Amino acid sequence: MNDSPWGAPSSPGYWGPPDQGPVPAGPPHGGADAAQTRAMPVVPDGGPGRAPDGGSGGDKEEQEGTRVTGPLFRDDEGGAYESGAYGAGDYARREQPQPPAGQEPAAGPESQAQGEAEAESAPAAPRKRRGGRDLGAAIGVGLGLGAVVLAALFVYKVVFVGVIAAAAVVGLWELTSRLRERKDIKAPLVPLAIGAVAMIVAGYLRGAEGAWVAMALTALAVLVWRMTEPPENYLRDVTAGVFAAIYVPFLATFVAMMLAADDGPYRVFTFLLLTVACDTGAYAVGYKFGTHKLAPRISPGKTREGLLGAAAFAMAAGALCMQFLIDDGKWWQGLLLGLAVSASATLGDLGESMIKRDLGIKDMGTLLPGHGGIMDRLDSLLPTAPVVWLLMVAFVGSGL
Repeated sequence: MNDSPWGAPSSPGYWGPPDQGPVPAGPPHGGADAAQTRAMPVVPDGGPGRAPDGGSGGDKEEQEGTRVTGPLFRDDEGGAYESGAYGAGDYARREQPQPPAGQEPAAGPESQAQGEAEAESAPAAPRKRRGGRDLGAAIGVGLGLGAVVLAALFVYKVVFVGVIAAAAVVGLWELTSRLRERKDIKAPLVPLAIGAVAMIVAGYLRGAEGAWVAMALTALAVLVWRMTEPPENYLRDVTAGVFAAIYVPFLATFVAMMLAADDGPYRVFTFLLLTVACDTGAYAVGYKFGTHKLAPRISPGKTREGLLGAAAFAMAAGALCMQFLIDDGKWWQGLLLGLAVSASATLGDLGESMIKRDLGIKDMGTLLPGHGGIMDRLDSLLPTAPVVWLLMVAFVGSGL
């Protein structure tokens, strides 16, 4: 509140207690006590504490509710905060008292000097980075991860199986942690992590049959593990656990199944290269020519032109890989493979964007500078793995 709401009895709009008789002995009304009080402003029609339109006269926040003026995600283009539409001078001017309605603000030399001083003292709006990320860090981390993955892939297959399992476990940890923090969903991590390793190893050693058996046992373990806690929200938690098991380790198992083929490292390399080509083409073409939004409510940064670029890059990479890397592969098969990858990778990216928007977060984690978390790199790879595995089997066989 401001100073005392009580004004002098003769002030307009005074609605205090009636005159109670002679004023007791003490300082005159023009003395120090009177100087500490202010006249009560005129109350608008509708009575004390009422707004002119008859509504509550409370704070603006109580009348309008909390209003979000900027984008929740940094890749939402056009946000007032991100684009620097609000500077320090704007906030400073908002704190200044406003003139009464109908009266123009004074525009004297002092106010002009004050405005110039605010403009000079206000810091320049920071230049927005593409997608709100550090591009240099993203490139460096990406190159480092690529070197580690390729070294493990072509040196010894079993080492790469361990890389797949480790990525799946970390991805599960990120996903279950965000579910617990943002939605209070308690998907049990321990049976999921054990089941993830079992699924990937079984897929590598026994193929699709072993992967399905391990997936079923993991779902059963999630149901039993959750029974150790109170029954409230049991169905919600186990549903989230089974979803996490399918979304992360089961889809990753198809990478291990590709690796098991005689030319497995080249199949996995083709899978990785096509996904990277898809992301690169979408970024390059979308950044240069993108004008038509693909799914503005899900991911405002994606454009239809970027999708066409993703398809073109992936199809070119697919034709080269199928012709020169895969046994008995044909270039036209690579075109079809690249087209399918561009669709699955885009849908996977949009799917994880839906999850993150529902959770109200930008990234799933912070382990990879410039990228976010492991799940932010697996979003396109996971749904693409079964697509590539299936088409490879259809085109050139299982390779076992």
